[in-house]
Amino acid sequence: MTDRKYWLETMLQIVDPVLKNLSQEKLKEKMPVASSKERVKYSYLEAFGRSLSGIAPWLELNSKDADLTDSEKEKLEEYSQMARDSIRAAVDPDSADYMVFNDQIRQPLVDTAFLAQAIIRAPQELWHKLDSSTKENLVRALKSSRQIKPYYCNWLLFSAVVEAALAFMGEDYDSVRIDYALREHQNWYLGDGVYGDGPEFHFDYYNSFVIQPMMLDIIKVMQDKDSEIAEMEAKIITRARRYGEILEKMIAPDGTYPPLGRSITYRFGVFQLLSQLALINQLPASLNPAQVRTALTAVIKKVMSAKNMFDQEGWLTIGLYGKQPDLGEEYINTGSLYLASEVFMPLGLDNNSEFWSTPAEDWSAKKIWSGENAQADHSL
Repeated sequence: MTDRKYWLETMLQIVDPVLKNLSQEKLKEKMPVASSKERVKYSYLEAFGRSLSGIAPWLELNSKDADLTDSEKEKLEEYSQMARDSIRAAVDPDSADYMVFNDQIRQPLVDTAFLAQAIIRAPQELWHKLDSSTKENLVRALKSSRQIKPYYCNWLLFSAVVEAALAFMGEDYDSVRIDYALREHQNWYLGDGVYGDGPEFHFDYYNSFVIQPMMLDIIKVMQDKDSEIAEMEAKIITRARRYGEILEKMIAPDGTYPPLGRSITYRFGVFQLLSQLALINQLPASLNPAQVRTALTAVIKKVMSAKNMFDQEGWLTIGLYGKQPDLGEEYINTGSLYLASEVFMPLGLDNNSEFWSTPAEDWSAKKIWSGENAQADHSL
């Protein structure tokens, strides 16, 4: 089996229960929620927004002249329609699966942002091909999240990416929310490719879960609309590339990686930024696309080899390597776990890309721990 086929089958195994049930307005009926009672109603948007954000680059290939197998093209058409049906079901007030986009508890802002990020990543498939009623309901849903005040940390970017999506849609948007989020994160930059999560440093993976991927997506939309934001692009990409190097070096020869910090139950979503850099052809010069693919394949296979990663109905369970409920913080629930899908972003590149077409190559740690000569690592 090729790496691409393995990645595709694994991604669809993860997101299929979410999209298939939501597209039929059966998500709330079918999805089990391991969560405190007060958070159950938010879990559905968590599962949907995060799944869609990860799968979006692949879905966008449906609007391109992509080099894909006939089998993959069929799946792509099927899941693209399923994704649009899911958006309709999520934002239609008359739907059985209508979701919560604003509330006294602030969680809906987070996953409205992941939904917005998905739209930015697949504009043709997830915006332009929507019917007019669904577009209106989606815009209304995004705007309704404005009543939620973000925490003074990476959450500023949740508000910002929602506004960036509205800007892309041609809707009125709040440029201050975007500018403020980006500028505060520049103030929180700590050096060597790492930002603080707010004014303080936390040794976790939030630079990859949220901070740097969302900044890259915001810049993508706003660079042609705001010259001051455009001026930030080079610096943001340079720092992202350095953090991508760091992430790649964290992958051990056996495909494991350090279980550091909070939200580790997002599993291989830890490597979202590295995957995104591969997708947008911004990997640092020190990393060949083939070694990144091979490294991430090793990670995916290691994580997927665990028993009890899924329940009997195919839904993700809380854990990093299998079912490990005590690894989940109080805010973690079944829906949260679908941030794992973010690792699959390079599926948005077709078979002709260097990422998929070049032979497998050992990654940094595997080279070094096998005794192979290797280049020294350097700080930014």
